[in-house]
Amino acid sequence: MYVFFLILHILVSLFLIMVVLLQSGSKGAGMGAAFGGSGQTMFGARGQTTPMHKLTAVMAILFMSLSVILATLSSQNVSDLAEEPLPPGHEEGLAPEPGTDMAGGATGAASTETAGGEDAPDSD
Repeated sequence: MYVFFLILHILVSLFLIMVVLLQSGSKGAGMGAAFGGSGQTMFGARGQTTPMHKLTAVMAILFMSLSVILATLSSQNVSDLAEEPLPPGHEEGLAPEPGTDMAGGATGAASTETAGGEDAPDSD
């Protein structure tokens, strides 16, 4: 279900981009004539609503709705790793197990083996 909504969201977003780019802007109303004049073109005198404007509004509402649906679905989706029980004998916490150093190796008495794999000779 999540994958279906994700694919639909991607298609709607691409279609919304295409619809916005295909719209023709108001002639000479570039950002309210650069904030200097003609306030009527910036906030008033909208003119006729074209089918392209309606399609843009529908695509924007659909895009926002799918965004909310995907956010809801992703917050409910729990990882499979979080549901696995802990292995037996595992204790939660940050302290290392006794008898190991921070690198994970054994600590304590030195090994009696030499580099050749033989037992160290007794000094008797």
